[in-house]
Amino acid sequence: MAAAAVAGGELVVAAAGGKKRGASRSWILFDAAGEERVLDADKYAIMHRVDINARDLRILDPLLSYPSTILGRERAIVLNLEHIKAIITAEEVLLRDPLDDNVIPVVEELRRRLAPSSATQHDVEGAEEDESPFEFRALEVTLEAICSFLGARTTELESAAYPALDELTSKISSRNLDRVRKLKSGMTRLNARVQKVRDELEQLLDDDDDMADLYLSRKLAGAVSPVSGSGGPNWFPASPTIGSKISRASRASAATVHGNENDVEELEMLLEAYFMQIDGTLNKLTTLREYIDDTEDYINIQLDNHRNQLIQLELFLSSGTVCLSLYSLVAGIFGMNIPYTWNDNHGYIFKWVVLVSGLFCAFMFVTIVAYARHKGLVGS
Repeated sequence: MAAAAVAGGELVVAAAGGKKRGASRSWILFDAAGEERVLDADKYAIMHRVDINARDLRILDPLLSYPSTILGRERAIVLNLEHIKAIITAEEVLLRDPLDDNVIPVVEELRRRLAPSSATQHDVEGAEEDESPFEFRALEVTLEAICSFLGARTTELESAAYPALDELTSKISSRNLDRVRKLKSGMTRLNARVQKVRDELEQLLDDDDDMADLYLSRKLAGAVSPVSGSGGPNWFPASPTIGSKISRASRASAATVHGNENDVEELEMLLEAYFMQIDGTLNKLTTLREYIDDTEDYINIQLDNHRNQLIQLELFLSSGTVCLSLYSLVAGIFGMNIPYTWNDNHGYIFKWVVLVSGLFCAFMFVTIVAYARHKGLVGS
């Protein structure tokens, strides 16, 4: 049997024989009473505890790749947001892999935010203070954590991408091109992750029924109100605190139970706030993508300009080669060893042949270049 304890704010998981169990199988549990425990339970125990089926629990498997999901079930919220994989009930939060580096800040925030307010307030007014249901406070912590995480990753990407793009603009090299390629690949992956979270929040906001499914305290209070005073419901036998906290859950959702059961304004405001935050992160990534696209267009324009300059140089060299070939033709004709009478006693003709041939070739080269500029084939 495994034993777990929380000492000095640190999570300790111990197994029989003194061997530590892997974090991939462990869960940390927070309840509405402010207590926390580390569980090392298999999937069947978790399914029985929170009353969900296997396919819902499969979404939280770290070895499988599932998109960001927030599912409302009869007695639980199944939440998969990047590295945050949790099951939220009206009285408990089960968070997977509490020893993961990215999950530890979420654990600390849950420990701070889910502490009951009555622990520090003993007056009547404090005890009657209206507060959000337990599941909404837990959901808010996870949404805030994932929005902050993705926002921090976006800020890191921006701080690395903009200088790299500016450096590439000033100097096109293989090193700078490879650096920007890696940054663009990372931006594409991060953009897809942010888009998945945003789409999930948008889907929830667009469907009142889906949001109503997340009101666990309302459904719990509605289920126990006909038999109030008879104890906790028998569908939650694995929770040691559910029986003692039924009345608190009923009071927390009394306003919504006695009002309109389809009223989802409180949750809608909560989701809308984080939807705007994640949408702002997505806008930053969109702006970065546009900046990368503009830089690529600028680089392509520069490369096209260099290619045009090379074509112009090739045209000049080809024109000069043609003119020199004519000069070589004249030299070849007069250099042939063929006897003819006017080759004797006419040595002064040599300089005239050289001069006239050179001037004709130069004139021909200038004519070709002028014609090319007149037709716009080369720059002025």
